[in-house]
Amino acid sequence: MIVLNANEIINIFADLNEMLKINMKKIILSTLLLVFAGVVSAQSSKLFIIDNYSIPIDKKGAIIGKAISPNDGEIVLVKDTSKLFFMDKKGNISLKKGKMLTAESPINYEITLSDGKKTKAFELVKDEFIHNKVIAHRGAWKHHDFSHNSMSSLKHAVEMGCEASELDVWMSSDDVVVLSHDPSIGGKVVEETTAKELSQLSLKNGDVVPRLQESLEYIKGQNKTKLVIEIKGTNKGKAIADSVVQLVHRMRAQAWVDYISFGIEHLVRIKELDAQAKVLYLGSDKSLEELKAAKMDGVDFHFSLFFKDQQLANKAKAMGLLTNVWTVNKEEDMKNILEQDLDFITTDEPELLFELLNRN
Repeated sequence: MIVLNANEIINIFADLNEMLKINMKKIILSTLLLVFAGVVSAQSSKLFIIDNYSIPIDKKGAIIGKAISPNDGEIVLVKDTSKLFFMDKKGNISLKKGKMLTAESPINYEITLSDGKKTKAFELVKDEFIHNKVIAHRGAWKHHDFSHNSMSSLKHAVEMGCEASELDVWMSSDDVVVLSHDPSIGGKVVEETTAKELSQLSLKNGDVVPRLQESLEYIKGQNKTKLVIEIKGTNKGKAIADSVVQLVHRMRAQAWVDYISFGIEHLVRIKELDAQAKVLYLGSDKSLEELKAAKMDGVDFHFSLFFKDQQLANKAKAMGLLTNVWTVNKEEDMKNILEQDLDFITTDEPELLFELLNRN
């Protein structure tokens, strides 16, 4: 048995006290460093953006949008091949005085901006986008020999004149964003299969499993129909949101794209990267107040929720939230939703919805 005298006990406690002080300082310093790193990481992840990419037509000197950079410093217009645009010192972009677009003007216009640290090219688009509420669910495929989430279904949705075509995306095992509604397609688990292997799977009408890049390339060839990207994914976490948004920006397709997901973490991440991206939540486990606080731009609920609460759409609109509904395929349900005047209606039956709209 070890017996300590009073002085030895006092010295031991003094040593322990010093060790605790040192460790506490380390803990505080480590915590501060983590917080600082988090702030820096959050700032560095934000993208150089414009808050609007569409150009009004038949309006001289039309105001377009404001450039927003995560870096300090004045933003300047460094390249404008069309010589149509003007930017003031606050980053506001407009057509030059006396200039305007008409129905005969080209669709796309490229400009390059610099904030002193980063130079980035953007694509502005003549605004002739359709506003008829019709969102083709996974494209327009049901009454045709097309697979859903295929290039054929997307092209037919555009040809029909839908306001937007919805599609679903996952990431392949080699981190390529591909289209699929389910976690598996053609007997292959998407997240465990390479993009090349997936591209060899045959769909109807001669299609193969497409990459998101192909859909973006096609949608940018016109300025009537937009793309609603639903982010899926189970094992990729935030990576899929980052990959999708980075691809959209790299392809300068911001004007054509909105985002939806059941994973609110994906939508929150999109907003961290691009605060001006439009995101709508698909789940039913959050209140309107929670979604507003999470910076969602709107709700995209199952139609039964709007039947259960006939004032839900009005409540959401009063809070400044966009309203979409899925997936409305029966005539009686469409009529009910149309009476509630939601912003968008997602359907596997766009032909039927067009017929109802044309009756009114």
